[in-house]
Amino acid sequence: MKWTVPLLCLILMSHDLYSQISYQQPPQAVLDVLHARPAPSVSLDPTRTTILLVQSARYPGIAEVSEPMLRLAGARINPATNSAARTGQVTALTLLPVEGGKQRAVALPPGRLGRPEWSPDGQHFACTNLQNGTVELWIGDVATATLKQLPGISLNACFGDPVQWMPDGVHLLCEQLVANRPAPPQTPLTPEGPTVQETKGKAAPVRTYQDLLRNQHDEDLFNYYATAQLAIVDATTGESKSLGAPAIFGTVRPSPDGKLLLIGRIHKPYSYLHTLGSFPRTVELWDHSGKVITTVAEQPLQDKIPIQGVATGRRNITWKPTDDATLIWTEARDGGDPKTNVPHRDEVFAWSAPFESKPVALFKTQHRYMGMEYFPEGNRVLVSDFDRDRRWMRTVLRDLAKPDFEPKVIFDRSVQDRYNDPGSPVSKRMKNGRSALWVDGDSIYLSGSGATPKGDRPRLDRLNLQSMEKENLFTSSEDKYESASMLNDGKLLVRRESTTEPGNYYLRSGEKETPITSFADPVPQIRGIKKHLVTTKRPDGVTISFTLYLPPDYKEGQKYPTVFWAYPREFNSADTAGQVSGSTNRFTTLSGFSHLFFLLNGYVVMDGVSVPIVGPSETANDTFVEQLTASAKAAIDKAVEMGPVDRNRIGVGGHSYGAFMTANLLAHSDLFRAGIARSGAYNRTLTPFGFQNERRTFWEAPHIYAKMSPFNNAVKINEPLLLIHGIADDNPGTFPMQSERLYQALRGHGATARLVMLPHEAHGYTAKESIEHVLAEQFNWFEKHVKNAK
Repeated sequence: MKWTVPLLCLILMSHDLYSQISYQQPPQAVLDVLHARPAPSVSLDPTRTTILLVQSARYPGIAEVSEPMLRLAGARINPATNSAARTGQVTALTLLPVEGGKQRAVALPPGRLGRPEWSPDGQHFACTNLQNGTVELWIGDVATATLKQLPGISLNACFGDPVQWMPDGVHLLCEQLVANRPAPPQTPLTPEGPTVQETKGKAAPVRTYQDLLRNQHDEDLFNYYATAQLAIVDATTGESKSLGAPAIFGTVRPSPDGKLLLIGRIHKPYSYLHTLGSFPRTVELWDHSGKVITTVAEQPLQDKIPIQGVATGRRNITWKPTDDATLIWTEARDGGDPKTNVPHRDEVFAWSAPFESKPVALFKTQHRYMGMEYFPEGNRVLVSDFDRDRRWMRTVLRDLAKPDFEPKVIFDRSVQDRYNDPGSPVSKRMKNGRSALWVDGDSIYLSGSGATPKGDRPRLDRLNLQSMEKENLFTSSEDKYESASMLNDGKLLVRRESTTEPGNYYLRSGEKETPITSFADPVPQIRGIKKHLVTTKRPDGVTISFTLYLPPDYKEGQKYPTVFWAYPREFNSADTAGQVSGSTNRFTTLSGFSHLFFLLNGYVVMDGVSVPIVGPSETANDTFVEQLTASAKAAIDKAVEMGPVDRNRIGVGGHSYGAFMTANLLAHSDLFRAGIARSGAYNRTLTPFGFQNERRTFWEAPHIYAKMSPFNNAVKINEPLLLIHGIADDNPGTFPMQSERLYQALRGHGATARLVMLPHEAHGYTAKESIEHVLAEQFNWFEKHVKNAK
């Protein structure tokens, strides 16, 4: 293995290192795989006759990631462009007929093109393009395979979707920059006074959000960059018509007939403890002149919602997709508190144009309402509710026009029971651009992962809602990984991959199958990687599973250093906890800062080790540490028994909650030589109102917060630990301080540890230089402390 000279020098330096270093790179063999061009993604148009192949840039450079960024109310805004920070970039677009024909490349403009959005009729697509400090609007034409700019349009793309098609497929609803706005607010040289917060005796638990407003200047900046002007734009002529006054729009949605607009305007008072999703908003109906037809709801600041609860009043206000203009919303009947015992948690209402009569109560749900799926004609719907205590979902068939209609139970199952998952109903875009169930008489279609004890085998079924008989239309073969999407006239679009074949698409009509794409293997040098689905049991009988990856140069009978990578998950029952997920028939790909790159450095990888935490939802974490260590030991024992794993050379790693797991395993077991913990949280008193799936607050269960916090047990971590964290982490709870404080605790107790703080990176890492550096750091750490450990 050839290391770059700067990295070698870094390795040999003293353990007490305080400096900024240059970005490092992993070996060239890793770089070749990391930067190989992947296959494009596939976007199927609403009519299901045309495919758009979308090639995107893989990793932006650190210069792009370092562009100016304002962190305001949970949004990250590039002030130079008035757009969301760190947008992706499309590098190639190609049109391809589903039924066969010549591929046609679409010439792209200079700039940073966004992902395309299809028009309802599939004849055009819209793209944003970031160029010269402006977010432009471009329209693609399928007939001519061209893109043209609509001149004079400058979009406000700081959050949400600044462009959406109107139902007619000719016009677009856009959020534009306010014309002739002044220069942005300048940072005051001296403060006007202190920032004050006050509470008035009512419980208001809050999660530990990041990127919050901090003072009046932040509020001024938020107002400046978030305020937009609504306009309807003709996609053919570029003519733009402004609607109403500028505002900060949290919701902008045209009615299915296109005549009205559902508008949610965000306004003060703002919060310094919550993100913009909780800010007060006025929900209104506008016509095309911007006139307010009626006020639908006044939603106050959502700062007193119970943990895992919902807001009171009208929430989830949406259009019914199959009516011209009918609003649907939900209201809590338990005060929004999931701990309140009531016969019904939610009630669903409808309100139809011309919105002069009172709203109509449609039905109540026993548990928390999760949504409706509509039949394309008539008033039949599938309604789902969710019991959070049992993690149980029920779906019933209702008729909204018949209040006395007896609901028919269609699905009634644990959401964690993958083996008995019937699949999700398949939807189809209607002419108005909205989606409804794809039906065939009394039948609907279901698409699912097809989970089995031997791995996933995706399937497509037709379910008769009268007889409840199910007919299988497609199931993946046992030696490949295949999935199918519905097309017109009973045809299927099949995607197929295997351990040696990249994913490609085929048109299936009856018994006939025709290739559509022919994507080549971008990295044939890694095809020697082998993988096995492994299951075992821990002492309490719970099944543990993982995928065992063997390096491309693996030799039978040889013992290898091993990487153990996992992410704990909670389950109500041992049966569902032990179910297998994934498939060994997937085409292996390596990208980003994936731990699977260790395979190219002579390691075996135990990937996706199931670390189930089983128990009642309220108290499962009471035995978190015990179940964690038992799961790890059972998996390691099995892997060692199989032959390739060297028990004395195993390193453990994880990201986010997996990093939390890693630190706990090092503190409470001696199974591992070293660890890698990325972007984790280690002191649970800093997330006192719950974390992950822990529902109790710190004050309700202080002993659990203490027991589960690796920071409290830092003195027990006697194996080398590499901590990596993005300085601009945006994930609730995983503040960069979490890694800094754990490192200081480890250093104070004489442990071997290394802290790497990545400039400008968030919870995940995106810059090319950052990703390369993370891989180099990980290789170096395990090379020294696992592979070559004394």
